[in-house]
Order: sequence, then C-alpha cells, then structure tokens
Amino acid sequence: MIKSVLVAVSLLLCAPVVAAAAEPAPVASTMVEIYRIAPGQHQAFLEFIAKCDEANKLAGLPPRQLYIHSDGADWDFLLLQPAHTPPEKAAAFDAAWDKVGLPSGSNFFFEIRKYIAEHTDTVTKGPTTAADYLATASK
Repeated sequence: MIKSVLVAVSLLLCAPVVAAAAEPAPVASTMVEIYRIAPGQHQAFLEFIAKCDEANKLAGLPPRQLYIHSDGADWDFLLLQPAHTPPEKAAAFDAAWDKVGLPSGSNFFFEIRKYIAEHTDTVTKGPTTAADYLATASK
C-alpha cells in the first residue's frame, strides 16, 4: 500500500505541467512557519492567529494559510503567508494591528512565545518550475 502511494506521488511530481501563459508566473516570497505548540495552548494559539488574520482582513491582505498536522512529523501547525507586507498596505496593516489589539515589538515576542514549544520559519520563492528556475541561472 505505502509503495503504491509513493509511486503515485512520484508520478504526480513528474507529470507535465500545462502553462497558462507563455510568460513564467511571477515568483513571490512566502514565509513558511512550522509550529510545535506548548501543551494545552493549541486553542489559544489559533485564537491569536485568528486575530492576526483579522488584522490582515481589515488591511486588505489575505489571511494566513493554515495546515493542521494529521499524521507523521512532530509539528502541530504550518502557516504560509507572504514574507513581506506590500509597502502600499503597510500603514493600513499597522492601523488594523492596533485596532484588533495585537501586541507590537517585544510584547509580540513575549505574547506569541506563550503558546509555542518550538518553531521554525523560512522564506521561500515560488511557485515556479524546475525549468523556469534553471533559466535564471547564469550561463
């Protein structure tokens, strides 16, 4: 069973992708955050993230994409969001952040750490294809 699932996933990863346009899609920076939550803090963490998403909504930004662990590794939640606030949305975002009552500066650090046992984050570029990315390499 596991072998057939691995074969199916491999085939999907290697399947040709139909391009919607001749131009490669623009590549954006995405923040990938992986959290292992402190015992008993799962609901409180999600309530905090929901407030952050409310600030995004008020500022005209999308909410974070939330993935919830269901099997395998030891993380609880994975969040995807743009790595940077667009400059034209920065003032609206700051005002929305204050309006929903979220902490800033070191207070943000202290507040979010109440919920977290461990976390990692990284900035990625994508989505893209192997061919498009290779085309950016210097010859």
